[in-house]
Amino acid sequence: MSAHILEVAARSQWTSGVQTVNRIRDFAPFVMDEPAALGGQNEGPNPLEFLVASLNGCKGVMIPLIAREMDFKFTELSFASEGVIDVRGLMGQEGISTHFQSLDFQVTIRTEESDERLKALEDAVSARCPIYNLLREAKVALRTHWRRA
Repeated sequence: MSAHILEVAARSQWTSGVQTVNRIRDFAPFVMDEPAALGGQNEGPNPLEFLVASLNGCKGVMIPLIAREMDFKFTELSFASEGVIDVRGLMGQEGISTHFQSLDFQVTIRTEESDERLKALEDAVSARCPIYNLLREAKVALRTHWRRA
């Protein structure tokens, strides 16, 4: 395998209802479940909530990585994401997407850098963030907002 290829993997076991126990590398197992309103026991976040958290985490990797490349200084960084899903698609209604219809993503950053440098960081992160690009290429309506702390 090429040194430029990264493989990622997870192992999951269905337990009951709509719940799975998931294992990634050597980390503690974690539960994915649905709220009671969707047939679950509400014992863990659902897969789409993990995806929204993955977007936050991916930006939390890419922003510092690219900022370092740009010699861009910041002292605080936080994220908030919120997606909208039409559950009729999940329940099998034809013509309704089963994934996010839209997703709002907010970055709050404390920096003394110029607006131009901040915009350059935002553009580079959008171009290189794998989870963001996965969602964008799935044609999810992404609304991204960067603001200063």
